[in-house]
Amino acid sequence: MVSLQTPVCDFGWKAVDFDLPGIDGKRHSLADASGPNGLLVMFICNHCPYVKAILERLVRDTRELLAHGVNTIAIMSNDPAEYAEDSFDNMKKVAREFNFPFPYVWDETQEVAKAYGAVCTPDFFGFNAGLELQYRGRFDASRKETAPADVRRDLFEAMAEVARSGLGPREQIPSMGCSIKWKQD
Repeated sequence: MVSLQTPVCDFGWKAVDFDLPGIDGKRHSLADASGPNGLLVMFICNHCPYVKAILERLVRDTRELLAHGVNTIAIMSNDPAEYAEDSFDNMKKVAREFNFPFPYVWDETQEVAKAYGAVCTPDFFGFNAGLELQYRGRFDASRKETAPADVRRDLFEAMAEVARSGLGPREQIPSMGCSIKWKQD
């Protein structure tokens, strides 16, 4: 397992469209996913300890962001041939277990992850209402272990600010996680 950090936010970078199958049997696009005040596009998977450490809080925060007009979509881009835990069927199980309040979609070709420049799980891309990137930081201080309950909610606070003002915080701490498991050519 390779641990990587995300690059700094490229403020204003425009979200790339996608059309991906969800665990709900529907196809999901950028337009479908967008909320009136923003969109959080996140690359996650089922097996990564960095993702597992935040899942309960992630569900809580994305549910609360809905009240701010910010929608969320989770994209799984790992090659499940390398990690069976990341299979489509297991995506369904994890989403049910944690009651995901957002679509969970599969980027089987990995083209969307490449288009976004995703490097790890979790990797967060927070867009404003104009689908311009305003946040590319961490969820909170959690790493492979869940941080204490009273830590700063970096992602939530940033996206609430984006919902209010259209702009993300200038100071952002990179996300850290497992490398995306790219398919071998």
